[in-house]
Amino acid sequence: MKPSLLFSLLGCCLGLGLSAAKQPNFLLILADDCTYNDLPLYGGQNAVTPNIDKFASQGLTFNRAFLTEAMCQPCRSELYTGLYPLGNGCAWNHSGSLPEVVGMPRLLGERGYRVGLAGKVHVKPAASYPFEKVGGFDANCVRNPTKPHELDGIRSFMSRDPEQPFCLVVALVEPHVPWVMGDASRYPPKKLKLPPNLADTPRTREDFSKYLAEITYMDGQVGEILKALEESGHADDTLALFSSEQGSQFPGCKWTNWNTGVHTALVARWPGKVTAGKRSDALVQYADVLPTLLAASASAVSFAESKLGPRRFDGSGFLPVLLGKTNKHRDYVYSLHNNLPEGPPYPIRGVSDGEYRYLRNLLPDELYIEKHLMGMKGNAVLNNPYWTTWVRDSWENPDTYELVKRYMRRPAEQLYHTAADPYELNNLAKDPAHAGRLAKLRAELNRWMTAQGDPGAPMDTFESYRAARAGEHLYKAE
Repeated sequence: MKPSLLFSLLGCCLGLGLSAAKQPNFLLILADDCTYNDLPLYGGQNAVTPNIDKFASQGLTFNRAFLTEAMCQPCRSELYTGLYPLGNGCAWNHSGSLPEVVGMPRLLGERGYRVGLAGKVHVKPAASYPFEKVGGFDANCVRNPTKPHELDGIRSFMSRDPEQPFCLVVALVEPHVPWVMGDASRYPPKKLKLPPNLADTPRTREDFSKYLAEITYMDGQVGEILKALEESGHADDTLALFSSEQGSQFPGCKWTNWNTGVHTALVARWPGKVTAGKRSDALVQYADVLPTLLAASASAVSFAESKLGPRRFDGSGFLPVLLGKTNKHRDYVYSLHNNLPEGPPYPIRGVSDGEYRYLRNLLPDELYIEKHLMGMKGNAVLNNPYWTTWVRDSWENPDTYELVKRYMRRPAEQLYHTAADPYELNNLAKDPAHAGRLAKLRAELNRWMTAQGDPGAPMDTFESYRAARAGEHLYKAE
């Protein structure tokens, strides 16, 4: 972003009535692997989430919020940098951002904020993400069971210095597998209504029940965190955000570019600034969150005086949407998937205008194999036993066969009317009636890939992955 734009951004903040003398606090609450439309707020018909529902009634719900890559580490790196995966360097899970990347802790820290993180970190290098460690929440998303949580750490962090603004991320580990928390008896498997992108087998129902129990357990934590904020006396001067992160660890959600992978729940509450109980169709992406926080901070310290220098972001702030000045933000959101290290190379790229989604599978002749989800290695055998029942039943159940085929064999191009088909089960790419829309989205994806310096399929190789793990990124946006 050019310095002139940054000055304009600050001017815009002041013009919107935000005082440079009183910076708001920020609270970000993140779930872990929670498919957005499994929440009642987005049409989910099973889970019970009274705290998230109450929070939404007090704030603004984004109907169309997305992340670029439905993997834990890449999506969090995007959130904390305002940069797409190739821009910050973390385009594979369990890799890391480029060493020169400057993330949320340093950018907000320079504006006078204390920036802390409780729970799951899952970003690196530490020099790019020097969060203050805040205790009380488990950082291990695969622990069985999750460690008991306590609120003393976040209470102390929020109340430590009333004169200094804070930014606190509470990154929960539910409902990431293993699904062992909460009371699954509240969700009798035979009474559940499964989403149409999941094969209806007894084992799937059993595991979906446990997953729903974890959603409710996570919702309880959200309520406790918000109560702690209230007790700190900072609820009225804090912009609080809740996001469900990426999709769940069921086939067709996490590790995909489908809507149930990259669409995220996003709710914002800011008393006196954000109108309560509203919904917005503005198209936003994780890369937009950090620029929004920087805009909302309305710091008197200009970027020209910054020791960090001018910052370039792939995202742009949606502060006017929060303040009710507009219901439009982006024209497009983008997605990518590099299957390493979760399975053999299978690169996917995508773009959506909020109504339709276009996906390009760069190696369509290959099988899509995801080792964790398919129960092929280590704890995955215990955490994801439902996949084998899908394969077992597919020979006698045509619907199950189609779901297995959909997951493992994908055409070169896919086009979905996501607004009418949120589970994206009807591929329109070969429908002549949609040829014009297909061409438009195809061209926009080409433009974005070029702008990102994305080499396409050659990036998703074992050589590239090994280099990224070692911090030697072979590809980066120019």
